[in-house]
Amino acid sequence: MYIPRAAEDTVRKIADTFPVLLVTGPRQVGKTTLLERLAEPERKIVTLDDPDVRHLAGNDPALFLQRYTPPVLIDEIQYAPGLLPYIKMAADRSGRNGDFWLTGSQSFVMMKNVGESLAGRVGIVRLPGLSTSEILGVPSRPFTTDPEALSKRLGEVKKLGLNELYGRIFRGSMPRLHADERVDWETYYRSYVDTYLKRDIRDLTQVADEMAFYNFMTVAAARTARPVVYEELARESGVSPPTAKKWLSILVSSDIAAVVQPYSNNILKRVTKMPLLHFLDTGLCAYLLKWSNPEALERGAMSGAFFETYVFSEVYKSFLNAGKDPPLYWYRDKEKREIDFLIFENGTLSPVEVKKSASPGKEAVKHFRALDPLAGRGKPGEPEGMNLRIGNGAVVCMANDLLPLDQKNWYVPAWLI
Repeated sequence: MYIPRAAEDTVRKIADTFPVLLVTGPRQVGKTTLLERLAEPERKIVTLDDPDVRHLAGNDPALFLQRYTPPVLIDEIQYAPGLLPYIKMAADRSGRNGDFWLTGSQSFVMMKNVGESLAGRVGIVRLPGLSTSEILGVPSRPFTTDPEALSKRLGEVKKLGLNELYGRIFRGSMPRLHADERVDWETYYRSYVDTYLKRDIRDLTQVADEMAFYNFMTVAAARTARPVVYEELARESGVSPPTAKKWLSILVSSDIAAVVQPYSNNILKRVTKMPLLHFLDTGLCAYLLKWSNPEALERGAMSGAFFETYVFSEVYKSFLNAGKDPPLYWYRDKEKREIDFLIFENGTLSPVEVKKSASPGKEAVKHFRALDPLAGRGKPGEPEGMNLRIGNGAVVCMANDLLPLDQKNWYVPAWLI
């Protein structure tokens, strides 16, 4: 069963704008399925997973493109990076947009090659796992803290109770798990991790010790929604800090995790430099940490961390699906005042706090005041129009409705994002 994707309009727009469309993202999130769904009848479809096809692409790329003339969809392009210069030449000759559609699971391999070979000719769409909006079949839009926009969304979405929400958190974001409920969750993720380690990590990044990397993944999963301290990651996983930094960059580049940079501004002098870690598929995170069911997860010690990571990932996906880089940061200063994440768009900085409680109280927004010195202030020498504005704040929680907390801040139900 095909689940309609929120990124479909973004894919069409990119395909109409550039000669080459590249859809990238973690494996098994439905990149090929999406493009096959949108492909015209005359578009050829070929996968480099096929050893014979891969051999032809790698050894005689010119002949490959004679055999598979555009319009063409080439799946798993990372296995034949030598094709890219030939695709560039073919795109330049034709001058048509949308001739080449490419997919690839490993952005850490592809992006350097794509940037060098197809600069100015390729539009890139990063496809994440399924969002809750996609699973429930409701409209998806970039998240905003604006109460008017959130009010309009109330009539579009379905309310989720605590048990339903943790069922969603536990099951994760992989399309196959939602398209066919008969698929066993544990078996699926075991196979997923095995394939990721053996095909992507070993073959494409030359990580020699798969078990050591698996152990590192588990340690990183246990630190979701927490600041990144490489020395602690290294100590807990038994590797050196440089190796921990390299391996975390692999998780980020393969869209398994996101590292959220701290918001910095020359007006705020005592801001921490540590980034924040979030796993992007809560189901994978739960599998790695051996949670066996959503009830245990909801009652467990990491319940709050999973809730925060789920909210972050839904907001993150809402921007990706609209074809935007997620404008997300986090805040922590030397006084240990923290804001779970900040949305910085159009000169407006909007704070968001995440609480599992149904009614967190005004304590939830007390650290928003740390941003007060920024109001109306830009960087020295910037024109007046570049001055910062502090937008509405949001406390994403288990409230039953969208409710004002005070004049500037609102309770936002987690099912509304």
